[in-house]
Amino acid sequence: MSVPEISAVIGAGTMGPGMAAVLARAGSQVRLHDVSEEVLDRARGGYQLAVQALDRVEAPAAPGGSVTFEPDLGKALAGAGLVLEAIPEKLELKQQLTAEMEHHLGDEAIIATNTSGIPVTAIARALRRPARFAGMHWSNPPHLIPMIEVIPGEQTAPATTAAITETIRAFGYQAVVEKEVPGFVENRILYAIMRECLSLVERGIVSEADMDTCVKWGIGYKLAVIGPMRLLDMAGLDIYSSVASYLNPDLSASAEVPDMIKNRVADGRLGMKTLGGIYPYTQQQVAERRAEIAKGLIAVRKTLSAL
Repeated sequence: MSVPEISAVIGAGTMGPGMAAVLARAGSQVRLHDVSEEVLDRARGGYQLAVQALDRVEAPAAPGGSVTFEPDLGKALAGAGLVLEAIPEKLELKQQLTAEMEHHLGDEAIIATNTSGIPVTAIARALRRPARFAGMHWSNPPHLIPMIEVIPGEQTAPATTAAITETIRAFGYQAVVEKEVPGFVENRILYAIMRECLSLVERGIVSEADMDTCVKWGIGYKLAVIGPMRLLDMAGLDIYSSVASYLNPDLSASAEVPDMIKNRVADGRLGMKTLGGIYPYTQQQVAERRAEIAKGLIAVRKTLSAL
């Protein structure tokens, strides 16, 4: 299966514009929908930024691709072969929307959810055709991180999983097929790392800034080039077994949200969006940090693509 001639991205917030840009770049006629005209207006700017980033990573461009910004759900879905749901992370909202979308779609159309943790099977309970529904979890920013998790639910047909996987590969991304598990694979690994990082900072073992430096230039640098399973082979399974035997019992196993996070959330210090979280920011610093991150991701992607 190639990229569908017509596709729809439902939800034009954080992820939608970048997802639409990737599909359009691959030759699909994309309808980007949101119930909010204000969100759609902002999405136009986000889409242009995503296009510029795709230019900088020299992503291949197929003819015929386009993006239109459509406030009417029925018009956005008309004729679509693939629909990507990217609305807020609320189960009832996703169930309601996906059930409504089915009435506007042909029997062969695939609906995929970009949920980052809600069980795919739970969302599918509202559908008449759950066999045509699966998880398709993009990483943020979706136009720069070329890996997508494919998560079939309990009633997802194997043909649906295969079609989504082939579509992802058709626009040049890596597809990772997983069994359904809370948080999916990428976020489970990320949150395990975050738990240990926060524990070490809370205990005063290392400062916030030095933690960032350690992970960025230590394990982050290595893992960008060699995955954890291959890293085990490179280091030696005997070495891992020896170190893990005494280190694993000492690692954080807390099931609670760390106090340094809970306290900041209670104080309204949520990160860049509130100009303060772990670090303080000005509006200018937020813009500068975001630009630096995009620049870094572009450089890393170009380097890894050449290996």
